[in-house]
Amino acid sequence: MRNLANSFENKSQYGFYIAGGILFLFLAMTIRPFAIVNAGERGVVMQFGKVQDKVLGEGLHPIMPIVTSVKRLNVRVQQNTFKSDAASKDLQTITTELAVNWHLDPLQVNKIFQQVGDERLIIDGIITPAVSEVLKAATAKKTAEEVITKRTELKEEIDNHLEKRLASYGIIIDDVSLVNFSFSPEFSRAIESKQIAEQEAKQAEFIAQKATQEAQADINRAKGQAEAQRLQRLTLTPDLLQKQAIEKWDGRFPTVMSGNGALPLININPSSLSSGNQQK
Repeated sequence: MRNLANSFENKSQYGFYIAGGILFLFLAMTIRPFAIVNAGERGVVMQFGKVQDKVLGEGLHPIMPIVTSVKRLNVRVQQNTFKSDAASKDLQTITTELAVNWHLDPLQVNKIFQQVGDERLIIDGIITPAVSEVLKAATAKKTAEEVITKRTELKEEIDNHLEKRLASYGIIIDDVSLVNFSFSPEFSRAIESKQIAEQEAKQAEFIAQKATQEAQADINRAKGQAEAQRLQRLTLTPDLLQKQAIEKWDGRFPTVMSGNGALPLININPSSLSSGNQQK
């Protein structure tokens, strides 16, 4: 009987410990005396809703339940796309689409949350109006044509001004990309007409240059031929012609001769040649 009593007492103790452990885990999960800050986040510590100076890094942190709470903010690089209308220097309406890469300063997340709020409020309340204002100011300095041809300069100006404007809020701008420009239909047609006219003008200029070059080539060839003929006339003498005729003669006489029996170009007597052969 005593053994049964001891066994029952031991089982009761084990059951008590198990129940106590389950209760502890339940209270721990409910009250949460710790805070977990994930990778790429920072924790804003608040005691009874008041933001503290301490910023929690990544990892597990003990806190006092009920008294202390932690708000997690993302400090990774984020990208948001903004679209805004602006007037150019020549009063053309330009719709610009920008992609902004940004992140929160990890050391200032407590001040950012205290002054602005969470990420949604940061984007809607701070970044969006800043992008719109900086874009309008930069676009107003350039004509619609310069917005296209000087895209790199416009991008750098927007990048620099936006970086300075948002630095006071603890928002760091990593990069700004000009994704797309769109103009009014009338201006788009005007640009297209201008491009067509420029292409036609370039084509006409090319054709004119080609014709000029061909004409100049013909002139140069004619001058070359005339000069060759002039030099040839200067060098041709009766003796040279006689020499060339002899060099080209194949040793045969023409079967038809002129009335006086003279051979053209060459003064050779056929009778003298025949008598010479008989003597041999």
